[in-house]
Amino acid sequence: MSDDQRTRTPQTADERATLAGFLDYQRDTLAMKCAGLTTEQLRARVLEPSGLSLLGLVRHLAEMERGWFRNVLAGEEAPGFWKHPDGSFAEFDVDTADPDEAFATWRGECDHARELVAAAESLDVLGHHGEEVFSLRWIVTHMIEEYARHNGHADLLREHLDGTTGE
Repeated sequence: MSDDQRTRTPQTADERATLAGFLDYQRDTLAMKCAGLTTEQLRARVLEPSGLSLLGLVRHLAEMERGWFRNVLAGEEAPGFWKHPDGSFAEFDVDTADPDEAFATWRGECDHARELVAAAESLDVLGHHGEEVFSLRWIVTHMIEEYARHNGHADLLREHLDGTTGE
């Protein structure tokens, strides 16, 4: 994926379309940062002492999509995708992780989240995490922030792997 193939952010749309467009742009940016790399490169932890890898970021963002949209917004009780036997999250443990499975899971969660956002009555729809209450507006804005932060990490990882730099 190149810069030209990413979702264009709407410049004159309503609030929901604008927020959804920016979230899709950030999702596309993550895919672009990972495009064309080998399994070994996607698993590589190249910025010691950090344990971050591009594949770990993809798996982490799949978990974030699942958690915020399925569990908080829709009230589902969808379990995490990658967990240790003790129940702790294992999305960053990628030594034997399958990139195809991770990307398929992430894309599936993004698609499901898009459906939930489109079907919501308004951005004022509320979701719950325990006693905390979050509006759909807050969730989408938070996810834009989550992707933007991690796409910065992805920029650094990709540049270290093969010299490819961001926009």
